[in-house]
Amino acid sequence: MPSSRPLRSDARGNREALLAAAREAFLTGDADAHVKEIARRAGVAIGTLYRHFDTREALVEEVYRQEVDELCAAPGELLGRHAPDEALRRFLLLLVEHAAVGKGMAVALESIMATDSPVFDDARTQMEQALDQLLEAGTAVGTIRDGVSGRTLLRALGGICGMRPTEGWRDEAVHITAILFDGLRFGAPDAG
Repeated sequence: MPSSRPLRSDARGNREALLAAAREAFLTGDADAHVKEIARRAGVAIGTLYRHFDTREALVEEVYRQEVDELCAAPGELLGRHAPDEALRRFLLLLVEHAAVGKGMAVALESIMATDSPVFDDARTQMEQALDQLLEAGTAVGTIRDGVSGRTLLRALGGICGMRPTEGWRDEAVHITAILFDGLRFGAPDAG
């Protein structure tokens, strides 16, 4: 784990380069990328990698955490540019895309599933809160039905996104998500 002191700019740059290299490797399906290869891609020595991440699992965890943080920052930006129901629709599609990307990272993530890492619980909580924000905004203006929580919606999406990754998986997941979104609008006071 990195210390709580702020990193010097060169150390911060090295950390960012390592995360970018690892992210690229994992997301493009090179889930078995060795830490030496990741360090090489980042342009740093292996010792530098281990100064930032004690283990390969710590690196995988941080890449995943970064992905979730970026995803869960989207609702505020979406609500700033779109009506609440459209913001929710777009975020649901981002979640499907996150699942598709996550399938590329699945093998890498398996290495931390057996640990006591809170990364998955934290991610689930963040996603539920992001969905709650969007659902509440839609309910407030009457375009999304009341009585659906972010937790419930995330569970429904989990079923969609957990489908076996076969040819056409993403298109089918998008289609099913559109049906789910229609259901969220059904019965809303002002949904057209």
